[in-house]
Amino acid sequence: MSEDDHARDALTGVAAGRRRRRGGAERPVVPKAEFASYYGKPVIKPPTWRTLDIGGYLYLGGLAGASSVLAAGAELSGRHRLARVSRIGSFVAIVISGVALVHDLGRPERFINMLRVFKFSSPMSVGSWLLSAYGPPCGAAAFSAVTGRLPHVGTAGAMAAALIGPGVAAYTGVLLADTAVPAWHEGHRELPYLFVSSAAVAAGGLGLLAAPLDEALPARRLAVAGSVAELLAAHRMRGRMGIVAEAYRTGRAGRLTRTAEALTAAGAVAAVLGWRNRLISAAAGVALLTGSAFTRFGVFDAGMISASDPVYTVLPQRDRLRAR
Repeated sequence: MSEDDHARDALTGVAAGRRRRRGGAERPVVPKAEFASYYGKPVIKPPTWRTLDIGGYLYLGGLAGASSVLAAGAELSGRHRLARVSRIGSFVAIVISGVALVHDLGRPERFINMLRVFKFSSPMSVGSWLLSAYGPPCGAAAFSAVTGRLPHVGTAGAMAAALIGPGVAAYTGVLLADTAVPAWHEGHRELPYLFVSSAAVAAGGLGLLAAPLDEALPARRLAVAGSVAELLAAHRMRGRMGIVAEAYRTGRAGRLTRTAEALTAAGAVAAVLGWRNRLISAAAGVALLTGSAFTRFGVFDAGMISASDPVYTVLPQRDRLRAR
């Protein structure tokens, strides 16, 4: 093979980016590759969910489920005013959450249609049945707390709601992680734990805000434990996601995520320091409730960002192929 034949050979790999000299001038052998998708379109179709409806549904469902657990614990330990606050709060939260879900679906019968079958492998199916089973006992507990009537029925309802509440708080994380949206699917290991701990933060914040100081100890402990668990789960999730973690750091999702972490950490510190001060405890409750809400909306927005940008779909797939 002659020298000219060698000069015509195409370079591959690292050598492809090098330049050759011919006649004293440099010329590129292969043009620099740029990432793009077909016609500049996303690889997957972004969800058509409304931010306020679904973000509120995610947040309020978690608040309701965790508040029912707190209400049952307060009832068993003789903290009846904390139990009353948590019962009422859980019912109000689940009602508004259901209204937001139905509003996003467009027609109420679409939710009813999801109850025609039960499919254990479908988070949507399991979640629909969880909500349907959770609502009646939660409502009975709240009715008894408001009116003072049927106390035994109210207590039974509170205990039943507490058994179902953790599932209500957790299943939305499983539901999001089961989609093809990169910022949700790549966090499938930690997202349910993040949602449960965020729900505990919100329930503890509600107790600190509305319950009397002498009964707020369980809410304080729940808020602090949930805050630590939430911050650890969020840090681990983003640390494991690679390039997809950028969706949680940019734009509105990044601002919501950073604000949520600051409010959650500040609320946990205030909850510890304010164990004898009603004003500080209430301020901690507001910070924790707001931080939990921002966490859910931050996760939602990050998912929308990652679904719209093909980089977050294609590059992780290439990394997995290289790893194999």
